[in-house]
Amino acid sequence: MELPRRKLLDLAASAALLPAASRLALAFDYPTRPVRLIVGFFAGGLSDILARLLSPRLSERLGQQFIVEDQPGAGTNLAAEAVVRAAPDGYTLLLATSANAINATLYDNLKFNFIRDTAPVASIARTPHVMVINPSFPAKTVPDFIAYAKANPGKINMATSGIGSPVHLAGELFMMMTGVQLVTVHYRSSYVPDMLSGQVQLVFSPIPTTIQQVRAGKLRALAVTSATRSPALPEVPTIGEFVPGYEVSTWNGVVAPKNTPPQIAEKLYKEIDAVLADPEITARFADVGSVAKSMNPADFGKFIVEDTEKWRKIIQAANIRMD
Repeated sequence: MELPRRKLLDLAASAALLPAASRLALAFDYPTRPVRLIVGFFAGGLSDILARLLSPRLSERLGQQFIVEDQPGAGTNLAAEAVVRAAPDGYTLLLATSANAINATLYDNLKFNFIRDTAPVASIARTPHVMVINPSFPAKTVPDFIAYAKANPGKINMATSGIGSPVHLAGELFMMMTGVQLVTVHYRSSYVPDMLSGQVQLVFSPIPTTIQQVRAGKLRALAVTSATRSPALPEVPTIGEFVPGYEVSTWNGVVAPKNTPPQIAEKLYKEIDAVLADPEITARFADVGSVAKSMNPADFGKFIVEDTEKWRKIIQAANIRMD
């Protein structure tokens, strides 16, 4: 016997609603199994450290294990692609970083669009860089350095952690805004030994990478790259105090695959926000030179778009290309 037309339409409408209803139910129950937090760098790096500080607290609060997985390679693109291709159910997350915003312009043939293919969850930290020189270098302030560099164009070696890295781009922005000419020396491994020996004279290093050498007097910090002074080096001025408008900070946050239910993103954000409000976590972040920075999904998404555009302009102006 044929079903009435109205009944058929009702059944079709109900079937269409099932995926949405099941995703909503999933969001209310989330999480019911372990969650993977993927990091695009090697163990022991800043992103890995922040992820391992965050994950146990999320495990405690949400009742399921948050497992940190390091998947380095291709400038964090392998990790990002793994998350983009994962099911949008909140069980595979990326510890995102400034590199993801930079890579959108730096790489011509990415198999994904980071902004389009991810769902922002929460910002977690900002980490300033620090303008560091070998103590034998004849400058004690940023103006001293600029004056010396202009008098000696192309004679100062600037270390980077690779073409297009935040370390590299911090230096490129400094050159663009001051008019100095520096020789970039790209490192695949640590640049710290050559900084200590004086083989390279300058680096715009993430604070955690060189803070111990600065505190020991083996390297000299001229300025930090953030808009305000860093709690980790409170006596060190900002570059912006001498070069108005200069600001660079490495950021970290959590993103999920696109189409992840917004209820899951919001739930994760609220728990991450609560973790970052804990003074103990704030102190642990400060120990590695980072400042806890909470931001909800909408604001974090807007920030990623703005940061991607900022680096696009710098990369194109400096004509930086991957070899």
